[in-house]
Amino acid sequence: MPPAKEAPGTRARRRPDIRNLSLLGVLAALVLVGALTKPEQFLSVQNLQLVLTQASVIGVVTVGVTFVIIGGGIDLSVGAMVALATVWATTVATQQFGLSGILLCALCVGLGCGLVNGLLVSLGGIVPFIATLAMLASARGLALQISDGRTQVVSVDPVLALGRRDAYLLGIPPIVLVFAVVTVIGWLLLNRTTFGRRTVAVGGNPEAARLAGIDVRRQRLLLYLLSGLCCGIAAFLLIVLTGSGQNTNGNLYELDAIAAAIIGGTLLSGGRGTITGSVLGVLVFTTITNLFALNNLETAVQQIAKGAIIVAAVLVQKGRTP
Repeated sequence: MPPAKEAPGTRARRRPDIRNLSLLGVLAALVLVGALTKPEQFLSVQNLQLVLTQASVIGVVTVGVTFVIIGGGIDLSVGAMVALATVWATTVATQQFGLSGILLCALCVGLGCGLVNGLLVSLGGIVPFIATLAMLASARGLALQISDGRTQVVSVDPVLALGRRDAYLLGIPPIVLVFAVVTVIGWLLLNRTTFGRRTVAVGGNPEAARLAGIDVRRQRLLLYLLSGLCCGIAAFLLIVLTGSGQNTNGNLYELDAIAAAIIGGTLLSGGRGTITGSVLGVLVFTTITNLFALNNLETAVQQIAKGAIIVAAVLVQKGRTP
């Protein structure tokens, strides 16, 4: 009996993603550089745990940003939303409601900001760049106004316990475990649900998606809500990690998240991207930052290097896009 024919596209789906393999190669090369230049510091358990926890906070933000970009939008306000959520959760909530109160407050602030972004873009017809830029300025200003520029120290024991270096859940630091769960949910949402297929369709060709019966405005609203939710989760992780809320939290997160998504293969014009690629992009960026810090390179040099990497990634995208 002749073998059954494979469904169209099956072979392509089985083919390894060259970009992800390339990112894994880059990550391995960075680990090798760290092992050769700073073996004792870079390969220590404390440093590797630091890299993973730092990658977890920005990684959760990046998952949300990846959905927005695949859907044809952009979100420049993620860092400011994280800052506002940390300040609000540690100030307005007054910490009297404990762990659950701080978590709920952070999520509500993230969802509220995401809702405003979504309404401005989907119903207001404002260009995503402008709408989220306005949110960036407003959220930063509100965070400064609420905190009066002071650091809000957390005094809730369960929150502080989650951020201890010796805290583990299922053998994994809680912050890293949350990042892993968000990543898996994001992957399933993008690759195994109607929501994911609609996101790709809206980002690839909004008019064709509309003619196919997809409510484009509703989909865009949901994408910004998702981004806001991820910012709320990241804000809570940051509170756990630092034990405080500050108006300067999340500074330049928008740059790191967008850059990680781009070098992970997400197309800036929308319609294409993977959660796996974005997570690898986050790990590459975090490892580079860690190597720069261990080798005492100035922050300015780090920012210049990140800018160069973003430009290189966009140029690669431009070369591959027909």
